[in-house]
Amino acid sequence: QVQVVESGGGLVQAGGSLKLSCTASPSIIIFNAMGWHRQAPGEQRELVARIQTSGRTIYSDSVKGRFTISRDNTKNTVYLQMNSLKPEDTGVYYCECERDFDDPFWGKGILVTVSS
Repeated sequence: QVQVVESGGGLVQAGGSLKLSCTASPSIIIFNAMGWHRQAPGEQRELVARIQTSGRTIYSDSVKGRFTISRDNTKNTVYLQMNSLKPEDTGVYYCECERDFDDPFWGKGILVTVSS
């Protein structure tokens, strides 16, 4: 059974940094790609960053140059390093795991609040 759990969220001042972690069981190597999405209050969920098994990454324009997605297969974890945070980065961040012939697996989300 696949389980996806996010951690590392919290409250940070603008300009600060946070590192989110997404741990998936039984193993992240079973997924073709993993990504981070966020949903701000009153807004739709949007893709923030995505990493494929090959290591190829994509980022939304709003976070390019500030966020970095990475994965550690030995720890079954995908990370999102967030630097130079802005109040508009506030939202619930969700981890998504994709594999062929299955609907995506989602974590429950974790709150990130950036104060001005």
